[in-house]
Amino acid sequence: MNQKTGTFATLAIVAAVGSYIATFTGHPIVGLLAALASIPLGLLGLLMAASPKVGGGLLSIFSMVLGVCGLGVAVLGLVGVILF
Repeated sequence: MNQKTGTFATLAIVAAVGSYIATFTGHPIVGLLAALASIPLGLLGLLMAASPKVGGGLLSIFSMVLGVCGLGVAVLGLVGVILF
């Protein structure tokens, strides 16, 4: 049987990576929003991966971890923009 990576898992990893890109290019608010979006998207991707036809469970977990770390990076970036 062919498994396909779930749409939510793909969106979650794109949002998580996008949060870092946005933060490091000087847009910490966009990075914060993208990191916030990656966490529920990763949770939905993990729930969808419970089906045998849909994969992406590990990708969803990884994107949630990146999203939580991305929140911290975005907050630090936002503090840096405010102070400097």
